[in-house]
Amino acid sequence: MNEPSAYQHPATVVVHRPQPLALHEPSPSAAMDFYGARQPVVWVPDAYGRMVPMPKHLAPAPAAPAQPRDLTPLPLLDPVAQRFIGAGLGGGALAAGLGYGIGEVVSAAAGISGGALVWVAVIVLALRTPIQAISSGKGSTVNIRKAVIKRNRIFG
Repeated sequence: MNEPSAYQHPATVVVHRPQPLALHEPSPSAAMDFYGARQPVVWVPDAYGRMVPMPKHLAPAPAAPAQPRDLTPLPLLDPVAQRFIGAGLGGGALAAGLGYGIGEVVSAAAGISGGALVWVAVIVLALRTPIQAISSGKGSTVNIRKAVIKRNRIFG
């Protein structure tokens, strides 16, 4: 029956009035910070890029430096491919590549559906229609003339 509720009657609300801190100042000996009792502190970036102090034993391990990359330029063709072409085997490789390309075109043509062909026809007609209308001279010319007559009167 005596369950706590979120609503409290205004007469039972307790107002917190903090006491001034001058009454609870520590003694000068308690305010001392001994050098030997402090932990070493390091500064690390937080999530917003600000530098914040952190005890050294809690800091994350430093990132390992990246290994230097080999930036020497590579040859234009693979040395093994250069040897094949030099030995006269390049003509066969060219024919094989050409045959592969033809096979790709044939397989793409076989995969076209009727709906795709209809859309291609619509696009071709849409692109050709304005050209035919302009080149054949057919079309309509509309001349719009508007006469504006202003008569000044007293009071508008």
